[in-house]
Amino acid sequence: MNSHLTFSSLDLNQLNSDFNADLGGAGASVTFTGFVRDFNVKGKLDGLELEHYPGMTENALQELANKSRAKFHCLRLVVVHRVGKIENHEPIVWVGAASHHRQSAFDAAMYTMDVLKQSVPLWKKEWMDGKAIWVDAKDSDKIAASRW
Repeated sequence: MNSHLTFSSLDLNQLNSDFNADLGGAGASVTFTGFVRDFNVKGKLDGLELEHYPGMTENALQELANKSRAKFHCLRLVVVHRVGKIENHEPIVWVGAASHHRQSAFDAAMYTMDVLKQSVPLWKKEWMDGKAIWVDAKDSDKIAASRW
């Protein structure tokens, strides 16, 4: 199972099953799923759209997964991220981290999400009342990534 981008809906049951198969000496497995919210500070959203730079984005995602795996001594670490148009309440990102100990699995998942928003080239448009609005990076995301 490798980290990757997909235009398809995420099958959470399948991701969890595939990830947890044959974990060997793992003492802990942690997963995180991020969902598209139906609101922002300006009001109700109609969904969002993620654009990426083919090749570059996949490489950055895999590099982050490799770095997280090494940094937290994970037996397995996988990131699956949606791109394209995504409806409200749909899963947008899934992270699985497996390690000998729970703390490193939790830390790896948290680190991966915090750093992903700063290091993986994805561009987000939110749809509101039939109009697309590009979303700027949040200061809170920069702060979260910098604590690592």
